[in-house]
Amino acid sequence: MSLSKAPARQLDLFRPAGGDVAPRDAQDLMSWPFFSLAKSKRVAPIEFRMGEVTIQVEATPEHGMATIWDADILIWAASQIVEAHDAGLPTSRLIAATPYDILTFTRRGTGKASYERLRAGLDRLQSTTIATSIRQTTQRRRHRFSWINEWRERLDGKGRALGIEMIVPDWFYAGVLDHALVLTIDRAYFSLTGGLERWLYRICRKHGGRQEHGWSFDVAHLHLKSGVLSPLKRFSFELRDIVRRQPLPGYRLTLTFELGRHRLNITPLPIDPLDAAMRRMGYPPVDKLP
Repeated sequence: MSLSKAPARQLDLFRPAGGDVAPRDAQDLMSWPFFSLAKSKRVAPIEFRMGEVTIQVEATPEHGMATIWDADILIWAASQIVEAHDAGLPTSRLIAATPYDILTFTRRGTGKASYERLRAGLDRLQSTTIATSIRQTTQRRRHRFSWINEWRERLDGKGRALGIEMIVPDWFYAGVLDHALVLTIDRAYFSLTGGLERWLYRICRKHGGRQEHGWSFDVAHLHLKSGVLSPLKRFSFELRDIVRRQPLPGYRLTLTFELGRHRLNITPLPIDPLDAAMRRMGYPPVDKLP
């Protein structure tokens, strides 16, 4: 968990300015199975291959695989890096933060339990290893890394966390600095409680965007891309429940049966100026107000 002296000397420390920063997500992380969608510990690896894309995600028995909730820490990091880079400020893979900054940005509580969950998430991100062909020059070449190379926390005399320093990998950092590979996401994303609905929102934002006529996915194809351990029948049941509840901000989902296959259809909702302004300030959507 401690940062070795060599990387710290080689990298300048990036201290984000904070403030009201728009949440940004890395597109590569949005469309491929890099994280566990389960709240229970997952140790079974993800082995994924589709066309020229290969992904292998491995976890340790001690910590389990990094989850889609742990990925909120990476969204925080990406958002801070992009904000500073756009302002012409220097950035680095070595990032300083306070637990409070990360927890409030990702709409978490700031009590003791939230701090403990944050530390556990950092451990999972550090101990989960990924090997992928994405953004490699040839299919035979794979990049291997962990979501966080190293991290450490500074404590006061009573053991309370004062700050965190983490080193994100080159693969992630390079993707974040490429504006074509980053998308702004709705802040309401952090309020989504289910792993599958969080993953679906990222799929909608990545592939559907704001296309007038929406987007359509084969359900079996989505099941494969999700990397979940549950069978297709269970996945389809959970998908129907999400369609019934319509929890995804900015999108409406429908299920259809075409040519013998189930399809999920994604339609972007019209943008209401008042609703958009409230979302930017962190308020719930207009239609969710009491």
